[in-house]
Amino acid sequence: MNPYLAEFVGTAILILFGNGVVANVLLNKSKGQNGGWIVITVGWAFAVTCAVYATGRISGAHLNPAVSVSLASIGAFDWAQVPGYIASQIAGGFMGSVLVYLTYLAHWEETEDPGLKLACHSTSPAIRKIGPAVITEIIGTAALMFGILSIGKVGLGGDSNMEAWTAAVGTWFGPAAVGLLVLGIGLSLGGPTGYAINPARDLGPRIAHAVLPIRGKGSSDWGYAWVPVVAPLIGGVLGSQLFVLLGF
Repeated sequence: MNPYLAEFVGTAILILFGNGVVANVLLNKSKGQNGGWIVITVGWAFAVTCAVYATGRISGAHLNPAVSVSLASIGAFDWAQVPGYIASQIAGGFMGSVLVYLTYLAHWEETEDPGLKLACHSTSPAIRKIGPAVITEIIGTAALMFGILSIGKVGLGGDSNMEAWTAAVGTWFGPAAVGLLVLGIGLSLGGPTGYAINPARDLGPRIAHAVLPIRGKGSSDWGYAWVPVVAPLIGGVLGSQLFVLLGF
């Protein structure tokens, strides 16, 4: 399979299961309504695990522009492939959110709160202070990249390069380890912003929210939309550079 297609499919799987669990917990009359934060974080962890299992051996399962840019920044990924990976990831995020919309088609009209409808697609801060939200997303994504590089290196016992990472996520343990990493980030760092830690996870679904015929959906909150795009890119690069600088 073409790696760009793999990134599209993998990101779509990620968002289908990830935003799917959010919709299950938040939308009215869903059987999972009020399941709580633990259900959401575990659902996202399984979403990541399944997506990485599906595509790790093909594309390295970046599924996240912050991962692609961060790996390229330390010489572990070809910069020439970054634009194609990012475009595929954003398109996959859009498609995944469309599938969530179709899955919960009967529930959008039953849910009055437009904020809950938006939350089934993209993130927003619990307290609307942009500076703290930016800091949270930078820290969360730095932790993500530091963990990803650690998994790649420990899994292979070798260098943290693209070949090592692709081989690690192609094993039985690699995707599960990444899923546990995301679970830990969600449980520990996810409360302030909903832990986007992935521009495609937020931007693709936010575009879907803007164009889908969701009755009473309200604003797509484009004023905040730059935060889960820019901050994860910064945080990912910082986490990767720190990993290299410390000699891990």
